[in-house]
Amino acid sequence: MNPLARNKVALAGNPTASRTLIFVNGLGTDQHCWDRVTPAFADDYRLVLFDNVGADAESQPYFLEHQVRYLGVRGYATDLLEICDALELDKDVTLVGHSLGALAALLACTTRPSLFRRLILIGASPRYANSDGYEGGFSSDDIKAIYREMSANYAGWSTSLAAAAMGNPDRPSLANQFAEAIARIPQEMMLTILCSVLQTDQRAELAKLRIPTLLIQSQDDIFVPRTVADYLHAAIAGSELSVIDASGHLPHVSAPDQVVAAMSAFLSRG
Repeated sequence: MNPLARNKVALAGNPTASRTLIFVNGLGTDQHCWDRVTPAFADDYRLVLFDNVGADAESQPYFLEHQVRYLGVRGYATDLLEICDALELDKDVTLVGHSLGALAALLACTTRPSLFRRLILIGASPRYANSDGYEGGFSSDDIKAIYREMSANYAGWSTSLAAAAMGNPDRPSLANQFAEAIARIPQEMMLTILCSVLQTDQRAELAKLRIPTLLIQSQDDIFVPRTVADYLHAAIAGSELSVIDASGHLPHVSAPDQVVAAMSAFLSRG
């Protein structure tokens, strides 16, 4: 299947610009999650947005047919690289990835390092599970509880997950929109996606990064504690860490101005 159709690729911004920004979504969101960020870069960049396979009803048959591919984060990185090849991108490309999309972007960069010039990771974690000497934020019991709660009451779990991830309880509409997006993904498919995230360990990939990398971290993110951001910062050579005045795991939705400011400062340095 053509990757541009498979992932509903959309081009925006300045079509004659020499620089390209590719936005890679996290779990449960589609390309519209960037709607409050992309206008700031539309004049100076060619913008590429897309949906992860499984995010909508049209791509869900493909997901089910290739479910083994999406049992790991690398399947999403493969999709991303196929999109880049289909668009014939070959210079001055910056990846902007959130959460699951951040891991896909990271793996794309370590797989094809010559293709990308910069990397921006928002709410990224190389491993969510705690291990000896590493605090990912989730114990094995926490992860078992997530699977158990999702299996028992998927609708209720979607609502609770969205509220916890979004934060900002004074703006419930944000969490409601996120919950609706999550609920569009069938339960059995979400289980596969969750496994690809919660059981991943990409720490060994970090030392392979050789391009300028910006880490954007909310001050209060229930899914990615500050210890993870500090770990990434220490492990990725020459990386920059920007802790922004925002709460929640989706600051590009809840605090777009702060995300735009951090991105703009990073991109302005060449």
